[in-house]
Amino acid sequence: MDLDSHKRQRKATSESKSVDSNRKLKSEKAFERKDERLQFIHAVDVASLEHKCVPIMGASKEDVAIELQYPTLQRREKFELVWGKDKIDAVEASIRIVRLVAETYLTDAEAEPFTNQNNGFIRRLEKASNRNIQDLMGFKAALREYNETLLALVEDGVVSKNLDNLHELPPHLAAFILDQVYDRTVAPKVELLSKYENGTDYVYGELLHPFITKLLVEQTKMTSDQVFVDLGSGVGNVVLQAALEIGCESWGCEMMENACNLAEAQEKEFHARCLLWGLEPGEVHLERGDFRKNSSIHDALKRADVVLVNNKAFTSQLNDDLIRMFLDLKSGCKIISLKSFVADSKSSHNINDVGSTILEVEECTYPEGYVSWTNAGGQYYISTRK
Repeated sequence: MDLDSHKRQRKATSESKSVDSNRKLKSEKAFERKDERLQFIHAVDVASLEHKCVPIMGASKEDVAIELQYPTLQRREKFELVWGKDKIDAVEASIRIVRLVAETYLTDAEAEPFTNQNNGFIRRLEKASNRNIQDLMGFKAALREYNETLLALVEDGVVSKNLDNLHELPPHLAAFILDQVYDRTVAPKVELLSKYENGTDYVYGELLHPFITKLLVEQTKMTSDQVFVDLGSGVGNVVLQAALEIGCESWGCEMMENACNLAEAQEKEFHARCLLWGLEPGEVHLERGDFRKNSSIHDALKRADVVLVNNKAFTSQLNDDLIRMFLDLKSGCKIISLKSFVADSKSSHNINDVGSTILEVEECTYPEGYVSWTNAGGQYYISTRK
């Protein structure tokens, strides 16, 4: 999408829903001073000549290195202009980052050097990377000027001041940051998630960013002073999205060791990335083990406003156990699930009665492209604790 349509979309979104005025987006720490100790995974650590990628734009081995400034005082990220299957695309990432900075962190007037249709940084980067007329030196020159211009705006306090006036994060920016985290931590080791058993509670699947935005922003209308809990949180994607996009206290619990290890890596990179982007997420708590036996999760559930359970592949016994846990939920708490706890809890007549007694269930439909395990759409359920 081009910049103008993104700007229109942002304004339309702000006008169509209430803004959480209590949400504080800015990380004070990100603008105080450069933290030389800040550890994050550079793109070059995932996609480089060392990783058997090949140079692009006619670059020689000596010319592939580039650095990218983020809208804070923190150090720049290192990329290489290379290509490799399923690897980070430095050219596309550079253009996306410049665009996201211009549209989110700057006013229209401040963004003019970035967005000018004739000679703005975005236009110059796009022209230089055009497949028919690839201009390596032009691309690197535009990137250097972008770095210097943005850093000057950060040092002058312009970006920090603009962030103070923002109370919501555009969903496409949140999704991009979360993808950055995932691409540097989970994607290189994604084969570890294939070692799951069908027909058991150990089956892995992800709800994708647009689905979670719809659930948390549009349907349950979560705010930053609320509590979110994901039961069976996998590698932590949804927990991190809730903390970043909503700014709420966000909990997750997972029992599979490989997923827990990747979730831990994601959480570490997530906090570093938020600092790079100058953003303050909500509290993140990722627990290991069986959520039925985790006291911290039970305590969080008593305060929860929204609970997510991707129970598409859960056994009937586990779904029955969950209904017992839902007895502790406060009135009005929303439970989002892929299977209904009232219609499908048939293993015990009494438990089924409990489900229908304590929950009001609304059946909804999600379109294609909302879950990782199929391209097709499907049903999901929003249950409200009576």
